Amino acid sequence: MKHITIIVPDGQSNLSTIASIVGTYEIFTRANGHWVETGREKPFRIELAGVSEKAEVYDGLFSVKPQIHISAIRQTHLIIIPSLVRDYREALNGNQELISWIEQQYIGGAEIASMCTGAFMLAAAGLLDGRSCSTHWSAGDAFRALFPKVNLQTDKLITDENGIYTNGGAYSFLHLVIYLVEKYYDRQTAIYCAKIFQIEMDRQSQSAFTIFRGQKQHGDEMVIEAQAYIENRLHEKISVEELSSRFAVGRRNFDRRFIKATGNTPVEYAQRVKIESAKKAFETTRKTINEVMYDVGYSDIKAFREVFKKITGISPVAYRNKYNKEALV
Repeated sequence: MKHITIIVPDGQSNLSTIASIVGTYEIFTRANGHWVETGREKPFRIELAGVSEKAEVYDGLFSVKPQIHISAIRQTHLIIIPSLVRDYREALNGNQELISWIEQQYIGGAEIASMCTGAFMLAAAGLLDGRSCSTHWSAGDAFRALFPKVNLQTDKLITDENGIYTNGGAYSFLHLVIYLVEKYYDRQTAIYCAKIFQIEMDRQSQSAFTIFRGQKQHGDEMVIEAQAYIENRLHEKISVEELSSRFAVGRRNFDRRFIKATGNTPVEYAQRVKIESAKKAFETTRKTINEVMYDVGYSDIKAFREVFKKITGISPVAYRNKYNKEALV
């Protein structure tokens, strides 16, 4: 029988941690049960493992008791890392023993899946350097600052690379669990679990849920001024040459500083600001697609649709219909 280990972080837990642990345990347990009901032997032993007797959450309102200490597990086949607290440095500093154990298990052949901000623990083990991963879109800036060697892709809901799986944020961990059930059991078991727990299968992106705020904690005053200039001129089409000359900086140097500070090129940043404004208009007004398009400085409907879908993963019409009930009337 193979082994699935669900990690219980050492005191660095929040309500999302509890949800990740409970949801994962329940779905894998149901998958095991379905496997047995269809005449096959139970394929996995599922255990909660940690380094302390229990982890308390929300001022002791909830607690999780690991079933086994990690030192008692010689070999496991799949490790699940749940979401962590929002103070990422605290979470990493408080889990060094777990991080070292995860690294050794991966070297020994285990696969690893992280949920939401659990990717911080995975990255701290050095296992994501040079590889792709996802985490909650709101944690993207903090993650990039701590782990610049990782190819963070916050638009993706799930990444799968070299036996390491990561996913976006919050309750999207349910999609990762269904994905893993299909990998470790089979498609029919995944479909069964998706139906029992009413989870949509095969969702690939978290882009439609992203709220773009723009990285402002970088400390480059020129870039902060350029960001404000872009944000205050939604209706205008601003060229990079115009921006760089406005701040008396060469075009190449301006691009380099802007990308280093924000993670986006100036053009990408302007597109994201405009599309974020368009999203809010679709959510809160009854304006037509063309009206919103003109409001955010686009005059070509095809170009607007292409940029909108590139950033959100869905079309302007689909987005409006998804988030604005009045627009459907």
